Order: sequence, then C-alpha cells, then structure tokens
Amino acid sequence: MSILRHLAAPLAPLYGRVVRARNRSFDAHPERVGRAGVPVVSVGNLSAGGTGKTPLTLFLAEGLEAAGWANAVLSRGYGGRRDIDPMSVEADSDPRQTGDEPLLMARRLDPGRVVVGRKRHAAALRALAQRPGLRCLLLDDGFQHRALHRDLDLLVLDGVRLWGDGRMLPLGDLREPMDSARRAHALVVTRAGRVKDRAAVEAWWSRYGGGPIFWVDFTLGALRAWGTETRSPLPGPAPVAGPAYAWCGLGHPEAFYADLLVAGVVWVGSRSFPDHRGPSPADLVRLQNEARTEGAAWLVCTEKDAVKLGQAHARALGMPLFIAEQRVVGGEDLLAWVHARLEALQPR
Repeated sequence: MSILRHLAAPLAPLYGRVVRARNRSFDAHPERVGRAGVPVVSVGNLSAGGTGKTPLTLFLAEGLEAAGWANAVLSRGYGGRRDIDPMSVEADSDPRQTGDEPLLMARRLDPGRVVVGRKRHAAALRALAQRPGLRCLLLDDGFQHRALHRDLDLLVLDGVRLWGDGRMLPLGDLREPMDSARRAHALVVTRAGRVKDRAAVEAWWSRYGGGPIFWVDFTLGALRAWGTETRSPLPGPAPVAGPAYAWCGLGHPEAFYADLLVAGVVWVGSRSFPDHRGPSPADLVRLQNEARTEGAAWLVCTEKDAVKLGQAHARALGMPLFIAEQRVVGGEDLLAWVHARLEALQPR
C-alpha cells in the first residue's frame, strides 16, 4: 500500500458513514426533494471515474427525442467556473465555464437542450422555461444528486472494472456503499463485450439491486479531422499513413486505448491527463515531440478532449489531429424499456 493510500485508509469508513447519513436524511425527509413537473431519468453510477455515462445519456436523449419525447439534459458541469448558474450550454460556449462533457453534449443536440447547474432542480426549471414543450429530463451523473426527484434511476456499471475493490473513497473508487444500488430501477453494464463473468455481475445485482440488466457496448465509428467535418469510417484505412499517438483526459483512459485497438487503429504511444483536464498548448508541443520520437504520424483523442482545444492549441499543432467519435451499440432494448416506462407514467 502506498503512503497516500495508507494515510487515506482511516478516512474511507468516515466517508461511508457520512454518505449513509445523507441518504437516510433524504429518505426521511422527502420534502427536501424538488420536483420538475415532468418525468426525470437519471444516468449515474456508484464509482468515481469513467463508466460511459455521457455517451449513454446522449444515446437516450437522441433516441427519446426521435420517439416523440422532447427532452433536455441536466448536468452539474463539473470543472466549469461560471458567473451564471444555472446556465444554458450552446455549441459555442466556453468549456471553462460549462465543463467539457456538457459542451460535448450541446454540440450533438439541438440548441438549448443542455443546462448546467450545481442545483439540478434550478437547472430543470430553467430548461423547462426555455423549452416549454419538454416531456422529460435526463439527469447526467445524477445518482448521488438526490435533491431532484427522478422517476427512473439507471445505474451504470463499467464492464471492465465492475465495482473495483468494493472500498469507499478516498481509499477505493466507490462514491456510495454498494447497497445504495437498491435505489436503482435498472442496471446498465457498459463495455459488455469485455465482461469476463456475466454470472458474477448478475449475482451482484440480485443481491444489491433489482429490475432488468441491460448490456451495451461502445464503438468508435469514425475519425473526424479536427476543425472539419471530414470523417474516415472505422474500421478502415488510417487517415494518415503511419501509426497514431493517442492521448486523452478521462477517468478510465485505458478503455479509450483499448477501443482504438478494437476499431483497428494502430497506435505506438499514449499520454493520459487527469480526468476533465486537457493539454495546454505547451503540453501539446511536448506531446507531439513524444509522438514523433515514437514514430507516430498523427494524433488521436476523444470528443470530450477535443472540445477543450482552442485557437492557441491550433497554433501549437504541428501534426494531423483526429477525433475518435464514440457511439453506443446494443442499446435498443434499454431505449425501448425507458420509453415504455415513460409512457406508463403518462396520465390516463
């Protein structure tokens, strides 16, 4: 055990007690929970780090909209420093104010469909005020945000890391004790194709949760040249002759590097930044030097990373940069189930 983990060990039980006390308080005082006036679907998890909540939220937002359920996405806007809160996110918003994931979603959805706010109830009211025809709201990373009532709680579990070592922060990865899974209405296992023991996942869910399990995967569908709409389908020939150098700022960077290999992208080196933090222009120069040393001919990063790049990065860029576009695969059953549950909530 490292020194830092040794020092953090006594804090994990304390953190767990605080979380349990907070949950008991919400259970005992329902008046503390605000209601939006339309159904709310939460997409969240028990653990810290990347489980795929953002692409899953986007998938549901697009699918429900196509099925006639006009919706907006509510996010905390982690990492954003803004003077106005809640704040509507537009395609040209500053990621330093909105956070990277809300901006990524705003660029994929219609204007005004993403609202960030520390208090999600206030964000919900803003979304409804600016888009009066909304029929439901999606709460991104909302499992722990209990101050807003939700009609469906989707618990997301990464199929590779699963529940980790089962220990609480700051010693482990869990934000809440595992028995908090009982609040969820369904379990969504991402990166399902890489799950080694489905029976173990099913046994865990039957013990701590209930409801259906949905198994979904992610795929990289195309490489888009940064700053353009030019796309190279995946799998397929490399957009530039020679191997790539991969970089990202994610909670689970190894998943991105593995997805590149699955999609047929050959990369010879990588650099990982902390979650939600991208390279400065100076970092980008150093990164390119590393790439050239490794024999790479081009760079590749995620959509989440790309939204943080600006004009200063463009001036520092001396190699072709491509954005790996991620999509959900196998989510049709999940979308149909959520749609049916929302229809059942409609007044008769």
